[in-house]
Order: sequence, then C-alpha cells, then structure tokens
Amino acid sequence: MTTVVYRRDDPALGAFALRTVDPDADAALLHGWVTHPKAAFWLMQDADPARVAAEYRRIHDHPRHDAFVGLWRDRPAFLAERYDPARVELVGLYDAEPGDVGMHFLCAPAGKPVHGFTRAVITTVLAWLFADPATRRVVVEPDVRNTAVHALNAAVGFQVVGPVAKPEKNALLSVCTRAMFASATGLAV
Repeated sequence: MTTVVYRRDDPALGAFALRTVDPDADAALLHGWVTHPKAAFWLMQDADPARVAAEYRRIHDHPRHDAFVGLWRDRPAFLAERYDPARVELVGLYDAEPGDVGMHFLCAPAGKPVHGFTRAVITTVLAWLFADPATRRVVVEPDVRNTAVHALNAAVGFQVVGPVAKPEKNALLSVCTRAMFASATGLAV
C-alpha cells in the first residue's frame, strides 16, 4: 500500500505530490523510467523489471533509504529518493553533519516537454525534505558529467563542495541549506 507523504501546489504547474513506492506494483512503471536513454546517469540502463523491483525492494527494506513516486496532477511523473548520506551513498566520503539528508530525483520521460517542469519537481522535492524540521542540509552527488542537473541544482540553492570519487562514478558533491533554498526560490520553508 502506498501513502501520500507530501503535497505542494506550484503556482505555474499546479498540484504535485509524493507517495511511497510499492516495489512490486511500481516495478513496471519505474523500469520504463530508469532504463530510458535520458536516465543514463541513473545507472540502470540494462536492468530488467525483476532487477528494478529488487532494487526498490532493497531500498524499501533499508532503514535509512526511501523511494517515492512523484505525482503531477495526480499522475506518476517523477521518482525521488531520500537517504542518510553518512550511512548510504557517501559513507566516509564527505564531512557529514547532523541533519544531512541525501536526495536523488528522476523525471519520467515525457512525450512533450513542459517548460519549468524539472525545476518544479526539484523544488517540490526540496520543499518536502525541508518540511521536516530535522533536515538542516540536503546533500546530492550527481555525476560530474551531468551538467544539466548541476545548473538545476544551482538554481534552487545548491553550492558545490567538490568532486567525490564513488565506486560507480565521479560525483560532484553539493549541499543546500534551508536558507540557501529559501533565498534561491523565495519559498519559506
């Protein structure tokens, strides 16, 4: 069973929400997203539906990692993950601070691009993360070659810390505090 955990109304694009992932029921949907050519940086290009289900089952069962299907106007449109970066993804690779929350997001492939959609998605995900008073910083580690997401991250307040060598990629560690997000977006969180 899935649960809606957050709702936000974007002034330009309308209703966004996040619901928990059901690893088995959502496997086919997520498979189409994570194996799409535009999702190359998600590193699951050759995964079959069983592997996608297993990965999201693993995340679902992990005590410090969660996955969510993002809804736009009540339809699945993006994927978000929340994790403890000191214990998942970045263990021993950066100076962790209390209140750090790691984040990944992926927009579903779209037949017709919607202007401002990806920015509305990342804004929604960050607003959701900062809605938790315990969140002090959001930490991300996108591939160093993913220049589009670096620009998007900067637009919502992230500052680059520097490169980090991970086993699967060279990442660009960046952080965003509540104040940085509010300054970049004008949203009070």
